[in-house]
Formats: sequence, C-alpha cells, structure tokens
Amino acid sequence: MRPRGRDTGWGIMDFGLSQEQVLLVDTVRRYLADNCPTSRVRSVMESETGHDGGLWAGLMELGVGALVVPESYGGLGAEFLDLALISEQLGSAAVPGPFLGHAMATLALVYAEDSELKKECLSALAGGEALATCAVAEPGDVWDHAAVASTVKDGKLSGRKTLVPYASAADWLLVVARDGDGPGLWLVDAGAAGMELRTLRGNDMTRRVESAEFSAVVCRRVGGVESLAKMRDAGLVLLAADSFGGAQRCLDMARDYALQRQQFGQVIGMFQAVKHQLANLAAELEPSMSLYWYAAHAYDRIPEDGPRHAALAKAYLSDLYDRAARDSTELHGGIGFTWEFDLHLWFRRSIFNRSYLGDSDYLRGRAADLAGW
Repeated sequence: MRPRGRDTGWGIMDFGLSQEQVLLVDTVRRYLADNCPTSRVRSVMESETGHDGGLWAGLMELGVGALVVPESYGGLGAEFLDLALISEQLGSAAVPGPFLGHAMATLALVYAEDSELKKECLSALAGGEALATCAVAEPGDVWDHAAVASTVKDGKLSGRKTLVPYASAADWLLVVARDGDGPGLWLVDAGAAGMELRTLRGNDMTRRVESAEFSAVVCRRVGGVESLAKMRDAGLVLLAADSFGGAQRCLDMARDYALQRQQFGQVIGMFQAVKHQLANLAAELEPSMSLYWYAAHAYDRIPEDGPRHAALAKAYLSDLYDRAARDSTELHGGIGFTWEFDLHLWFRRSIFNRSYLGDSDYLRGRAADLAGW
C-alpha cells in the first residue's frame, strides 16, 4: 500500500493502489470470471483430489506464484499487498486449490536462513514447477508455536500435525516443530520415509486438509522463530483478504436476490428490515478493507507492528465473513440452505477462515499481548 504521490491539496496523501496493482487485480478477476465459474468450483471440490491442475497452472502463468519471490530467485519481487489482493479475488470467487498453504510456505522460504535451500526451492515455486504447503496445527486445536509438541532430533522429525492443506499434492511440507534451540521450521520432502498422510473431511470442500504423522522423518532446517512467524502472519493476512472478498460476494448475492425476490406484490428489498440488514453489512464491510491492506503493508514495511495487525485483521474479518455468510443465507430464505444454491460455497469457506490459524478470541488475545496490555 504505497502512496501514489498525489497531494489532494489538503495535506492528505492518496494511499490508493498503484496502476500496476489495479491491473494485476483486474487481470486475475477476469481470469477467474472466465475460468472459474461456480460450476467449475463444484466440479473441482467434488473431485477426488480437490485440485485442478489446469486452473492452478493458469494462476501460475499470471505470475501469482512468483509475486513475492525475490527477483534474484526468479520471482517478481512484488509487495506482500499484491499477494493479499490476489487472495481477495480468490475468496470472492471461492476458488478451490492450494493457494493458501503454497503462499505461506513460499513466504517462509523467502525468509529462510539457509541460502542454499532458498536457491533450491524458490525458483521452482515461482515458476509453478513445484507445490509447497505448511503444517502448523497440532491435535487439540494447538496453533501457538510456543506450545508445539513435534520435535526434531539429529535431523529427524517426529510428531503429529492436523489441518495440513493439500499435503498429498505438495512437493514439500514446511513443518513447525522444536529442537534444542526452541521452535522452528523444517522442510520435509514429499513421500519421505516415516511420513503418513490421512485425508480429513472438513466443511470447506474448496480447500482440502489432511493429517500428517512423522516418525523419525529426515528434514532440513528452514529457520527459527522468525521464519515460522513470517509464515503464520502471512497466512493471517491472506485469510483476512480472502474473508473480505468472500463477505463482499455474500453481500452482493444477498443484494441481487433482494432486488429480484417478490413477496406481497413487491421486491423484498423494499422491506425496511431487509434494507437495514443489508445496509448494516455494507457499512461494516466497506471500511474493513483497510485492515488487511494495512496489515499487508506492515508485514513488509513496519515489521515490529506486523504480527499485531495481522492478528487483528484476521480476527475481525473472519468474524465479519461468518456474519455476512449467515445473514445472507437467512435473507435468501429456504433456498439459501440448499445444496443446489451456490451460497453455501462461501458459508463453508467462512467456517474454514474463522478457525484456521486460530479463532478470533485467540487472535485478539495475541494482539493484546503484543500490544503490552
């Protein structure tokens, strides 16, 4: 979120998107409109793998995988906000696939301590030649790396992870674990001996998750607390952006329905209760975009404040997404609760966003701790 350099005459700087960012968003939006209608979303999410290689390859060709990778490793060296803007568009279209885990893993490797590992992995990730994901959560809804039980000893990883996005499709898994120096991040190759994956059944069918059990699995150190913190904070901001896009889509669907559905001889959008419900959602949603914009900006430019703003943005926007999905479903009446109507795609997605990387109560507590309260 960088200033465009235009003084409004009142001593206020315009902090809108750059022309390049506007073009990026428009390009991805048009690609998704042409290539990812809800019929394709349903087809992919009901498939065995939940992953469409053609759709993913198209996003990679647009440079989505290369955005935040430094130019020295074959990437575009863009700002993190650019990636968050993409996440908003993916959330708006309920795009199925491994974007979240892949993006988090990529950012972790950007901040890796091992330069040789960065050289090996980042160019492949940027070009779409490899897929990565991250394993953060442990059984019992444990997201805090300070409480992680998985361990690394003599270069071998042991422990259990849950809610790992697209683990079976990934070439590399970045796993949060601890060794004698404390929590850190380790890379495990796909198919490594001693690793067992099991598919989990979740509410959000557009993003598959699995459990992973490691028994003395050979691993390579990516970095310490800084690397895994950057991975976590990136995920929080990307989820916040996805939530904004999804909530906006729910509001748009509810508005369109209210202007078409008739009762007692007039469209239901004329009823005061419906007007207030839609107006309240719009009034809450519009200014909330700045939360994820600023969190993405802080991630790059104000690293001392980045973790707190990432936690706040995800906590607020995932709650708002949940409310927008529920209110929009209720406004649609009975049809809103059917499988045939598309709204449940976003309803289910909001459930994932609310819980992944920690719920809003946990994140608000974390933000308060970071603020010294």
